[in-house]
Amino acid sequence: MKYKHILTLGLALALSLPAAAQSDTQKSPSAAAPSATQKAFDKLKTLAGSWEGSFEGVPMQVTLRVTSMGNALMHEMRGAGPEDPISMLTVDGDRLFLTHYCDVGNQPRMVGTVSPDGKTITFNFIDATNLQPSQGGHMQSAVFTLVDADHHTETWTFAMADGKPMGGLLDLRRTK
Repeated sequence: MKYKHILTLGLALALSLPAAAQSDTQKSPSAAAPSATQKAFDKLKTLAGSWEGSFEGVPMQVTLRVTSMGNALMHEMRGAGPEDPISMLTVDGDRLFLTHYCDVGNQPRMVGTVSPDGKTITFNFIDATNLQPSQGGHMQSAVFTLVDADHHTETWTFAMADGKPMGGLLDLRRTK
């Protein structure tokens, strides 16, 4: 009986130590403070909603949706044509990523940098999956500029197969 109490006490102590350590970690200021990358991602998540604007005179709709329990932001573009490219924005450690699921069939990955004022996030190409010469190029960069809660711009640049850039500016207003 005495050994049973000692065993129970030892087991209770062993199970409570990790919980106590976790509790101390959660209270630590360095563990609680979000990184600059996380802050930028949180700012991008405020864009969740429906947006309208135009690209070279063509009406465009953009929908942004926070998904995966807040760990991803899905960006969907719709215009006059059959294309419907999707981009996923995520955090990986100390880097902010945008993966663009392009209507030409490749998936460029871009890493983001934040402007000093925190209002502009520039994503630049680092690599791509399914990149084929027959596709004519790939998305090279995307720049998100947050003007206010109901207005932002996006500049998308496509690198043609010959290296020349093509793209333009989306000036978007929130519809809901």
